[in-house]
Amino acid sequence: MAALAEEQTEVAAKLEPEGPPTLLPPQAGDGAGEGGGTTNNGPNGGGGNAAAAAAAAGDGGTPKPAVAVSAAAPAGAAPVPAAAAETDAPHDRQTLLAVLQFLRQSNLREAEEALRREARLLEEAAAGSGAPGEADGVGAEAASTLLSRVTASVPGPAAPDPPGTGASGAAAVLGSASVPAAPGKVASVAVEDQPDVSAVLSAYNQQGDPAMYEEYYSGLKHFIECSLDCHRAELSQLFYPLFVHMYLELVYNQHENEAKSFFEKFHGDQECYYQDDLRVLSSLTKKEHMKGNETMLDFRTSKFVLRISRDSYQLLKRHLQEKQNNQIWNIVQEHLYIDIFDGMPRSKQQIDAMVGSLAGEAKREANKSKVFFGLLKEPEIEVPLDDEDEEGENEEGKPKKKKPKKDSIGSKSKKQDPNAPPQNRIPLPELKDSDKLDKIMNMKETTKRVRLGPDCLPSICFYTFLNAYQGLTAVDVTDDSSLIAGGFADSTVRVWSVTPKKLRSVKQAADLSLIDKESDDVLERIMDEKTASELKILYGHSGPVYGASFSPDRLWATDHYQPLRIFAGHLADVNCTRFHPNSNYVATGSADRTVRLWDVLNGNCVRIFTGHKGPIHSLTFSPNGRFLATGATDGRVLLWDIGHGLMVGELKGHTDTVCSLRFSRDGEILASGSMDNTVRLWDAIKAFEDLETDDFTTATGHINLPENSQELLLGTYMTKSTPVVHLHFTRRNLVLAAGAYSPQ
Repeated sequence: MAALAEEQTEVAAKLEPEGPPTLLPPQAGDGAGEGGGTTNNGPNGGGGNAAAAAAAAGDGGTPKPAVAVSAAAPAGAAPVPAAAAETDAPHDRQTLLAVLQFLRQSNLREAEEALRREARLLEEAAAGSGAPGEADGVGAEAASTLLSRVTASVPGPAAPDPPGTGASGAAAVLGSASVPAAPGKVASVAVEDQPDVSAVLSAYNQQGDPAMYEEYYSGLKHFIECSLDCHRAELSQLFYPLFVHMYLELVYNQHENEAKSFFEKFHGDQECYYQDDLRVLSSLTKKEHMKGNETMLDFRTSKFVLRISRDSYQLLKRHLQEKQNNQIWNIVQEHLYIDIFDGMPRSKQQIDAMVGSLAGEAKREANKSKVFFGLLKEPEIEVPLDDEDEEGENEEGKPKKKKPKKDSIGSKSKKQDPNAPPQNRIPLPELKDSDKLDKIMNMKETTKRVRLGPDCLPSICFYTFLNAYQGLTAVDVTDDSSLIAGGFADSTVRVWSVTPKKLRSVKQAADLSLIDKESDDVLERIMDEKTASELKILYGHSGPVYGASFSPDRLWATDHYQPLRIFAGHLADVNCTRFHPNSNYVATGSADRTVRLWDVLNGNCVRIFTGHKGPIHSLTFSPNGRFLATGATDGRVLLWDIGHGLMVGELKGHTDTVCSLRFSRDGEILASGSMDNTVRLWDAIKAFEDLETDDFTTATGHINLPENSQELLLGTYMTKSTPVVHLHFTRRNLVLAAGAYSPQ
């Protein structure tokens, strides 16, 4: 019987598949791992939200329920303490019999045989004969709770509570059951299609003595604080998720006084970057408060991911087994996903660099997918010579000296990048004549581009929005730097021309009919000079405009009336998005303090980056597509290697939210703009050289970031009182910055 108590059995059914704002012109100078080693025994397997993204981006077919059965305890899972094993053995035996009966009724013979072999049950025991003394005399009360994760639809007055649901939102997990007293009988299974708050909360039922919660937590805290330094840093990651779940259990079971005492005693021990979450948690003092709280629901439905070395995990397991601390162990098994790796434990610095998101660290499996981060081959476009190049002689009649050719965008990508995606991986539109003309202009500008570096920093022009009482919420600049647009809280989008060329409207239809369509200047003739102005206001939104972009990238197509891809997975608002230079991927930054990289082809989440301690507000890819820079409310700029899925740099210096990030056109300088009224320039070449991306670092996350990033800082430029909302490098590597003046 004791042997059966260690077997983890579960049945899950999953569904697969005051004046108007003005723009001030620029002022110069204003400026268990390894496979079975995880302790992931819950019905969702810590599946998280990458699975949700994949399911949401399917072909739209009707989901089909499928039954998944797991009967073996993972290799890294700790055995139940001996005393508990003896007590729970009859219960687990009845559970196995009920599951086998259910599989037989569902004609799942292969699964039934595999489960029986795994559990080492006899054929006659599997038949569920229902003898009076079977399972050591377990009666109707024990039989009524046979399957902890199976919801049974039983005729009669007693209806079961709805089950808890998976983190992905696309999986429905079978919950607790109410069955007749006869052992071995399982009624028809009812599957819930959508997450339900009351179902999620029901997992906090049937918990231990509330008076012992403080003793349990204090005991574990004392054990971790007295452990060796190399293990203490890793095991300290348990404090926050255990604190949250134990508090929620007390509140849900209406032990309000005990919950208040527990919170007041231990909330000060948590890391500083969880203070905003704890502030929300402190408002949940009654069971009724929990049923409408999204933050609580997200925390409950997403397994908190901890990455711990095998030695540290074995130490924790032995402690809980010796102390028979089932309350803590149940939370670890049910609510946490411990990603175990072989090797030396990580240091406090390495752990602090990676943690801080709403759901812990990213699982290593989430960052193992192959990513084509290389650039696509540029189409062949002939660049016509300028008039000045055609002149064979200068004013003095002497032959003109030819200037040495500089590398251009076109010449750099004529060879196929080995890390680039196949050319036809996603359908790309044919280049129009206007697109080709724009590329030609781009190549010409490239020949005049300033080569930046530590000894040659760019000039910065700052555009200040004055009288923006409606609230400037978004800014963007066209790639050719000719237009600047601002989105405002009054629902308007205002577009300015920053060149002598004014903005004009198209003529009326009657006037257009008189124009010679074959003329060379037809595009000029169709414009109405009477409407020329430096500013145009666009109306149409019914709320604040939080994003404005001149980019042609889009997820909507004119021949479809529905979105082509839905990227589902973040646990909170998405604040920023950015397309990869090869258009095959899109990065998103969220208030859940994670950055995700999505595959446009199939909608899958191929990278999850954690490490920021606040909501992410800015993203940018390096021109070669290999690196990603992110900025957040914590004032830090983090650098990521997309191919290996690793953090490779941390830039500290800003004292407020980093609102904008941009690489120079050649990728040698990274510019960051912040709410602290500064623009900072960083040496990107030095930041990315000599990276440690060996197999061990990739497998364990043992990153070694420099303690001081000030040696990478090339310059800091302050404004008078204007937060920096947007940055842009022109084609010649001039920096344009923009923001709304904020009087003190």
